[in-house]
Amino acid sequence: QVQLVESGGGLVQAGGSLRLSCAVSGRTFSIYAMGWFRQAPGKERDFVAAISRSGGSTLYTDSVKGRFTISRDNAKNTVYLQMNSLVPEDTAVYYCAAERTGAPYTNPAAYDYWGQGTQVTVSS
Repeated sequence: QVQLVESGGGLVQAGGSLRLSCAVSGRTFSIYAMGWFRQAPGKERDFVAAISRSGGSTLYTDSVKGRFTISRDNAKNTVYLQMNSLVPEDTAVYYCAAERTGAPYTNPAAYDYWGQGTQVTVSS
């Protein structure tokens, strides 16, 4: 059983920063690609960023490029999402997900395991 637990969400003013963490337990973390997705009220779950199993390949949605950075620490079984220059449009529940083939994908259907989510609210 693979478990993912997100943390680090909260309320921040526009222009501020947050770092989300996702701790993974249950299987060998280093075999999974990891992704971050977000879902705003009344909207679909959207891709934010993903990282390959080795960390050597990353993907970002256009709206966060240059502001967000995904990284992972395989020794700590944790993936991070550093979010800078936040804007109100970034407000959503953020989810991390694990993908078994080790390759990063933007499609949420490609991911096998999901966390419960953490709320990020950016005030104007």
